[in-house]
Amino acid sequence: MSNTAPLEIFLSSPPGLEPVLRDEVQAAAFANATVTPGGVTVDGDWSEVWRANLVLRGAGRVLARVARFRAMHLAQLDKRSRKVDWTALLRADVPYRVEATCRKSRIYHAGAAAQRVSTAISDALGVPPLEKAGLVVRVRIEDDLCDISLDTSGEALHKRGYKQATGKAPMRETLAALFLRACGYDGAEPVIDPMCGSGTFVIEAAEMALGLAPGRARSFGFEQLASFEAQRWNDLRSEASARKTTDLRFFGYDRDAGAVSNATANAERAGVADVASFAQQAIADLTSPDGPPGLVIINPPYGARIGNRKLLFGLYGTFGTVMKERFKGWRVGIVTSDKGLARATGLSFRQVSAPIPHGGLKVQLFQTGKL
Repeated sequence: MSNTAPLEIFLSSPPGLEPVLRDEVQAAAFANATVTPGGVTVDGDWSEVWRANLVLRGAGRVLARVARFRAMHLAQLDKRSRKVDWTALLRADVPYRVEATCRKSRIYHAGAAAQRVSTAISDALGVPPLEKAGLVVRVRIEDDLCDISLDTSGEALHKRGYKQATGKAPMRETLAALFLRACGYDGAEPVIDPMCGSGTFVIEAAEMALGLAPGRARSFGFEQLASFEAQRWNDLRSEASARKTTDLRFFGYDRDAGAVSNATANAERAGVADVASFAQQAIADLTSPDGPPGLVIINPPYGARIGNRKLLFGLYGTFGTVMKERFKGWRVGIVTSDKGLARATGLSFRQVSAPIPHGGLKVQLFQTGKL
């Protein structure tokens, strides 16, 4: 397989946010973006695989599909797995492992399926798999259709490389980026998070405004593949990571001094401390900054894991009052698992998302229009 041969590329997304990821993918000029359960597919060569890992904020992983075929039984899986040109995909000096899932198929034993593909790869490369290898070959068999993909991301893409300090129930950067986009945020307006925690919403928004690629400071699984070209990758990363200028400012507040300290350190590591600032402050003391209106986005306690639900009604009510009285012209996005708490704000929501998985719960994004 040449580096310019077409691939089907799968970009994973939290269920319910696939259309938001598709919008980001289309804005980034990837070809043939199509929503599919659990993500978005696009077409492209290996350089597009690299670019997807580098520039997409909402994708959780980037999988390059290298084979697709029918497999009714293990012998058939074995035979067809051996037709894949593994030496053009994997390097003998890089450890790998195979993971498999089976659903609604005559091949129902995932362990046996993984073993057959592992053997095919081992025979081709001359080296066996390693149980804890970082490079993963993913086998998915559904309705007797087998997809074999290379996980080109390595560590999940929400690990941008700057968030070393987190608080309770942190939101993944990829999910925060999708919620920002769902609120219509495109980097052209200020953003405030009144309960910022480790600063994820604020830092993601600032990076978008500055044009900073989310993957600029980390490594990826594709760097260990046979198709990798270091010079082309360095050129792509340099081009995509050129910093723009912005007059916008981004603000995060929290009552917890430790959260403010963590968020400040994270912003410094991310290289956005000149446009993003954090301070210790209660919701009741929040005021709108000078300049144009923008987006207030907040991920407050839900009472399910953090906080007493009965006591949270007052907090949500105070937030709603502050928004209505001091943030005319701003839009508001609230992420919560509790519709009752959202209603306690007294805000009028023009849009409420479907339930989205987050930390073992189902949350929804409640959006207002301009206040």
